[in-house]
Amino acid sequence: MLYVIYSEDVPDSLEKRAAARPAHVERLQKLHDEGRVIVAGPTPAIDSADPGAAGMSGSVVIIEFETLKDAQTWADADPLCRRWGL
Repeated sequence: MLYVIYSEDVPDSLEKRAAARPAHVERLQKLHDEGRVIVAGPTPAIDSADPGAAGMSGSVVIIEFETLKDAQTWADADPLCRRWGL
């Protein structure tokens, strides 16, 4: 089943996001390699391909998981969510 996982960034989190990004992308890549990622990416804080200092307002992923519990467990372990305690 497909699940949408959406998270909102906390204020002034651009540096924290950048620090968590490599581990976040590595986890997504594993699922992508398994053919389970439909879409994944940041949501820019402003309408621009390069939001610069404005940063991101959050992230959204649509991923295939067996159960809702599997999706929640994966999201709970995500470096972006853990960094901000979401």
